[in-house]
Amino acid sequence: MASNELQVILDMLRSQPKLSDLSIEEQRVQMEAGFTQFKIQADVHCEPVDAGGVPAEWITTPNVLDERVIYYLHGGGYAIGSINTHREMVSRLSRAASARVLIIDYRLAPENPFPAALGDSITAYRWLLSSGVSPDRLVIAGESAGGGLTLATLVSLRDAGEPLPRAEVCLSPWVDLALTGELDATYSEEADPLVDGALGLIWAKAYLGDTSPRTPLASPLYADLTGLPPLLIQVGTAEGILDDSRRLTDRARTAGVEVILEPWEDMFHMWHFFAAILPEGQQAIDRIGEFIHQHT
Repeated sequence: MASNELQVILDMLRSQPKLSDLSIEEQRVQMEAGFTQFKIQADVHCEPVDAGGVPAEWITTPNVLDERVIYYLHGGGYAIGSINTHREMVSRLSRAASARVLIIDYRLAPENPFPAALGDSITAYRWLLSSGVSPDRLVIAGESAGGGLTLATLVSLRDAGEPLPRAEVCLSPWVDLALTGELDATYSEEADPLVDGALGLIWAKAYLGDTSPRTPLASPLYADLTGLPPLLIQVGTAEGILDDSRRLTDRARTAGVEVILEPWEDMFHMWHFFAAILPEGQQAIDRIGEFIHQHT
């Protein structure tokens, strides 16, 4: 049974303007205002760095193992989101996994359409390895569009013959920009007030430009996933893109990838970000920490 806090958060989100009714610039402002309300704890250390020309930040908590690293790619439909909006949630990942986290500010659409974000992600990954981080102690992770970017980055690195990280984590990954997934019978915009189909169309158009939505490195549901590292997928059963995770699981397993799919009952898109007040958010983050400990 879902916690009592869930309904409070859903009511709060429903009281805000729908992102699909706003311009992308207004969406960015709303996300910055909403997701920076949760402040990082006093013992969190944040260090801005230049990751091969890509703006990035190291986020660490006490008792991390310096050699264990999470490379994090934020979500936001490739059009919104930043280090600022994700800093608090990422600090919780650092604590749960006893790992340093590198998060990047990749270039956003529509100003920088596909493949700009992918290029930045690959550049920063190569910088990580060149700085001495071992792939055997490295996990790549991302949520929503960042989950799709995680997979696209791995496919690109594999095709280039480069060392892959030990594992990958995708939270509610958006992997089909053609938007062909089926909606679950229980889905409603009331159940998941953060992301709806109209917003998906806006973001897909902004990111893709003239690129086909079935291009594998833009929509990695259509990519060959052979040879990718073990994958943990977490997704809420109230999400409109729940089917992306189901189909991704099937595709990855068919390709021989070790996959754990965790559907979280009644959870909405990006519930992890409310871990400060939502028990299920912290529980999911703790589970990610366990997965990373097991693989690194």
